[in-house]
Amino acid sequence: MLGEDQLALCLIDVTDTNKRNLIMDAITRIDYLEKISMFSAFSQTQMYTLSKLMETIKFDKHEFIYRPKDESDQVYFLIAGTIKLGRYSSSNKEVIKSIKHPFAMFGEQAIFGEKNRDDFALVLDNEVMCFSISKDKFSNFISNNSDLAMNLIRNLGNKLKMAEKRYESLVVEDARTRIIDFLKYNAQEFGQRVGLEMLIKHSLTQQDIANFTGTSRQTVTSVMNDLKRTNQIFFKRKSILIRDINSLA
Repeated sequence: MLGEDQLALCLIDVTDTNKRNLIMDAITRIDYLEKISMFSAFSQTQMYTLSKLMETIKFDKHEFIYRPKDESDQVYFLIAGTIKLGRYSSSNKEVIKSIKHPFAMFGEQAIFGEKNRDDFALVLDNEVMCFSISKDKFSNFISNNSDLAMNLIRNLGNKLKMAEKRYESLVVEDARTRIIDFLKYNAQEFGQRVGLEMLIKHSLTQQDIANFTGTSRQTVTSVMNDLKRTNQIFFKRKSILIRDINSLA
């Protein structure tokens, strides 16, 4: 159901095919933007203004959205699919910093002075869709919307808290605990409840899990197989079923 503001927008030059298509595209973007928590309090007019500043981009599996040293000039919002963010060590080993699911923002370092990318963003699914907005347009939009500025600060604060928690885990916890914590977090944040069980649908390889948890692929395989053997989880190539998340250990 279209809101009053959306209906009003649809009445503008509806006889002009190009303008009508642009308006309908903007309304489609608004439907997605409403699902991004950062914009949840926006009016339809604000949503429409923001949507006009954005571009819709689609990527294929294993395609880079950006690579290290690319110009840092865009901010992205993931709308469909899954991506991973990371960087390469001095020995060219991949280190995964974050797994992003739909309605997450990424690449926001562009608006905080980053000139060239330090990280990479790589597509994990067959088709990923993002909204992109130039750092200059987004910065200007933020400067005119104090609520968005506060939401952005909260978002960055949450990311910092997660980064600190992950760092503590790498320092304090053993490999098995880190892998189990990874499973629990993804189940709680992105899993689907199936009766008393939790189903995680994913596009990660065991090497990806290893790169995220600071372990080896062999360790991930060993821990996953042990959890399966003790009937704590069941997994296939693209899914993991956790029998009881509270007793997973």
